[in-house]
Amino acid sequence: MRATPPFRADHVGSLLRPPRLLQAREQFAAGSLSADDLRAAEDEAITDVVAMQEEVGLQSATDGEFRRASWHMDFIYSLGGISKVPGNIAVKFRTASGELEARFAALRIDSKVRLDQTIFEDAFRYLQSQVKTAVPKLTIPSPNMVHYRGGPAAIDPSVYPDIEEFWSDLAAAYAEQVRRLGELGCQYLQFDDTSLAYLNDPAQRAEIAGRGEDADHLHLRYIKQINDALAAKPDGMAVTTHMCRGNFRSSWAAEGSYDFVAEALFSELNVDGFFLEYDDARSGGFEPLRFVPKGKMVVLGLVTTKSGQLEDPDQLKRRIDEASHYVPLDQLCLSPQCGFSSTVEGNVLSYDEEVAKLRLIVDVARDVWGD
Repeated sequence: MRATPPFRADHVGSLLRPPRLLQAREQFAAGSLSADDLRAAEDEAITDVVAMQEEVGLQSATDGEFRRASWHMDFIYSLGGISKVPGNIAVKFRTASGELEARFAALRIDSKVRLDQTIFEDAFRYLQSQVKTAVPKLTIPSPNMVHYRGGPAAIDPSVYPDIEEFWSDLAAAYAEQVRRLGELGCQYLQFDDTSLAYLNDPAQRAEIAGRGEDADHLHLRYIKQINDALAAKPDGMAVTTHMCRGNFRSSWAAEGSYDFVAEALFSELNVDGFFLEYDDARSGGFEPLRFVPKGKMVVLGLVTTKSGQLEDPDQLKRRIDEASHYVPLDQLCLSPQCGFSSTVEGNVLSYDEEVAKLRLIVDVARDVWGD
């Protein structure tokens, strides 16, 4: 087993919100619950969910993203220079039975991008106070998501007549966030990024091209953005990135193997590990893993969070073995393919099913790599 992140048995971050927390959020939105009372409800729920993660045997623990409405937008709206504006960002998702749509408040980059405050500082401090055996893990959206969600149309040209200044300021804001998290004692940070997975889908690249961007090379810019944000990463901090093709109420937004981005992604992205969605055929095969260099970890997201059906442990072991044909077994780990609740609504499975999947991951990891 590994003593440093990512761990042999790991998970992406978000967890199902308990009913009492969802009720508290509704009461707060209606004006019948104070901010302090909502905070108390969040604290109680986080205390319980951290204990659950440690009880099932995970070596890392998150706060389940219980204080957020979405895995990425809460963070993005907190960056200086970014404002909510009238209208919505609509993201189309699909399931086997049809389509649905996620809507987020539209954003506008109306002044220089900067870090006005350490985002999620209080949330991380509380998580630190609750762990007993696990390493506290913080998840934040990658800098690419600021651009991918809003696109060039969200950037005020009077603020950034030269787009390179935007990229530079964005990287600097993230670098400062990473530095401050290091001062807080954060040893495990994850950049969540759907853009690098979406760009494997020809339909997504067509949309990018349709808004006037170079869809065939955007992934190279995105890799550079993450590297610039991590150029001065603190010693002792492990950073991973998680990539999936969308996760909203058990639906997805994109499909396609990692082939389009694989060579540049795995050979150039300066992270310690890659959390990769691999729970069904939409993600393609393991062949792109041949580009993973020595020393980089791959966390195979073989266990789906989109349904409660429990995977066969022997099948999981066979798939790990298949992946080891392209990257050594010692560089592999196991996790769910995504979070269980990327947005506050959560995926279509129960709490007990969520716990069973996390326990399965721990048990399979012990069988494959030892205690």
